[in-house]
Amino acid sequence: MTKEIDNKNNAYTMEKSGQVGEIMIADDVIATIVGLAATEVEGVASMQGNLNKEIVGKLGIRNLTKGVRVEVVEGIVTAHLSLTMNYGYSIPKTSAAVQERVKSAVENMLGLEVAEVNIRIVGMDMNTAK
Repeated sequence: MTKEIDNKNNAYTMEKSGQVGEIMIADDVIATIVGLAATEVEGVASMQGNLNKEIVGKLGIRNLTKGVRVEVVEGIVTAHLSLTMNYGYSIPKTSAAVQERVKSAVENMLGLEVAEVNIRIVGMDMNTAK
């Protein structure tokens, strides 16, 4: 299996010998998977610059790439997330859960290795205190 980066299209290309064609995964797809996985963790209010998950669910908006930056180098993903946390949750425990959820989602759905999931807490949501 050959893997390469198509920098002009911001996509990661996976080529398997014997296949009919090639598979290209856009960086936005990876970022969406990262953002969705992160917002599924209890204690995460939202991504930076994003609507909270209740509004996202009701309106059907799936723009979860704000607050997410991904880098793919030779099949290895590094993700950078900016999160708003719910008040009352342990930041270290919630952040560790986000890192594990993101790593698992990317590796299971895309077959790419995740080297780092870096989290930056940018705010605290006081309206959703537990």
